[in-house]
Amino acid sequence: MSEPYDSRFTLPSIDDDPSTEAGVILMGLDAERLLAGVGLARIADEPALVALAVDQARHEALALDTDALIEAGITRWRAVRPLIAAVPEVTVAGALRKEWEQTTARVIATVTGLGPASVACLAACWLRRDDVDRFAEHGRPPEKGSVSRDVLSRVFAD
Repeated sequence: MSEPYDSRFTLPSIDDDPSTEAGVILMGLDAERLLAGVGLARIADEPALVALAVDQARHEALALDTDALIEAGITRWRAVRPLIAAVPEVTVAGALRKEWEQTTARVIATVTGLGPASVACLAACWLRRDDVDRFAEHGRPPEKGSVSRDVLSRVFAD
């Protein structure tokens, strides 16, 4: 009986898009880091949000610590997850890079106005959605009345 194929050590195809290889790396991150990436990407993808965040940080109204980024990522994930889930899934069992390409296309088709960082982080979250959902639900419950959350809600408002 042959051993199951182990894809951990396969090299990328020279024809693969570099973003696919970045996606393979992202999928290896834990849910907390993925959600922090979603939070940071939300700022970095939108120049107006970057300007607003910099201005608020300058006036000491915004601290971009990891917890704040995770909270922003959870907020964004909860907003876009139903949109991504509404699209029927095409499964390519065992073809990680193909699944990445299909998932990024799915994210782009369902969530408008995303830059490349948000697409990558949200695609990785979708592919790891069980872990991400569990962390979003239980890892960092929202804190009512938190000053940083109030500032972040203005910066990250859809």
